[in-house]
Amino acid sequence: MTRVAGEEPLCGRPAPESAGPCRTRVAYLTNVYPKISHSFIRNEILALERMDFDVIRMTIRASPDVFADPTDEDERAHTTTLLDGNVVGMLWSAMTRLVRQPRAFLRGLSVTAATYRRSSRGIVRCAAYFLEACRLADRMDRAGIRHVHVHFGTNPATVARIASRLGQLSYSLTMHGPDEFDAPESHEIGEKVADARFVVAISAFGRSQIMRWSAPRDWSKIAVVRCGSDPLFMHAVTPIVDTGLTDNCLVCVARLSPQKGIMLLIEAAAIVAQTHVFRLNIIGDGPMRAELEDQIRARELEDVVTLSGWLDPRSIWRELLASRALVLPSFAEGLPVVIMEALAMGRPVIATAISGIPELVDRDTGWVIPAGSVTALADTIIAALEAPSEQLRAMGELGRQRVRAGHDIDENVPDLADLLRPLA
Repeated sequence: MTRVAGEEPLCGRPAPESAGPCRTRVAYLTNVYPKISHSFIRNEILALERMDFDVIRMTIRASPDVFADPTDEDERAHTTTLLDGNVVGMLWSAMTRLVRQPRAFLRGLSVTAATYRRSSRGIVRCAAYFLEACRLADRMDRAGIRHVHVHFGTNPATVARIASRLGQLSYSLTMHGPDEFDAPESHEIGEKVADARFVVAISAFGRSQIMRWSAPRDWSKIAVVRCGSDPLFMHAVTPIVDTGLTDNCLVCVARLSPQKGIMLLIEAAAIVAQTHVFRLNIIGDGPMRAELEDQIRARELEDVVTLSGWLDPRSIWRELLASRALVLPSFAEGLPVVIMEALAMGRPVIATAISGIPELVDRDTGWVIPAGSVTALADTIIAALEAPSEQLRAMGELGRQRVRAGHDIDENVPDLADLLRPLA
């Protein structure tokens, strides 16, 4: 195919020298990649590549994140952006589709029009989906790739679904929640499941929600493949010891967004600080940072609560090692990888009883509390601070065993690989 001026070839990671001659080639697509809070996608791709897959990374938008981890910078260098400002390239992809495959072009338009009618998205956004799909199909054709795996059932899945009508390609997707399940009809979950070759849920709860919004005839294509913990967190543990109240540290790792419940956590910290000496380190960043800083000042918690911003995995590892427990008071989740990481390191977890979290956290591995209750959160933080080290170690060891049994990425990714191989 003739290449338009300014159209870059697909970025791809060179195959390792030890790789066999017959590597399975697939594409990966997500909305923004790489992304600090989505390290589980990176770890999944790298695990596939250790299994002789050749994964072409594609993203709708370029990542705005500033990375402390050089692995993420390396991923950015090997990722192709569809919506990169090259309007000429996008229009060229669409026009060549129209000229060379007019029927396929009309099928793609038909799916796009249905998306416009069913969803609350405007015509401009839906037109953008169509142009992105044309470019995705074009780039996959040029690279000789037949299948794309999509993370999240939101707009990247919409783009992949339209692209599947434009050419000889198929797609599969992993749904995480909660965004897909907050607006399942607008996101056309049933239609996406019907058209996908297979769908991955990251928990039994997630699978039930996909089943809820899809036709029973499609349930057999929904598999549970659990996310895995980064190997860094799986293989190094320091036991919890009693070092005195002044060293009591709790850690929260979360994006600073409304669904994570961080304002509730700070309110609970203000209650606990009246009777206990402790530190709370909140690792993450996001749109609520300024509001949370104001709340910390208003509650005079500057010596108790720290907003550390995003840290690289090794720094998070060190912070968890220095902690008594992880705290995650979310209002909505899928199944957070940071819970797996904390448990893998032998640290108990305080988390809310939502989504897939109770599949991993219970009274044997931590504390599960009602979402939205500042009183329950404060009481549970006190319980974690007052718990003897023997209790914390026992919880941590059970949690570690549970994560090693169900969330070792090198054990779980082969299940995904078995689903992908016949489609490549």
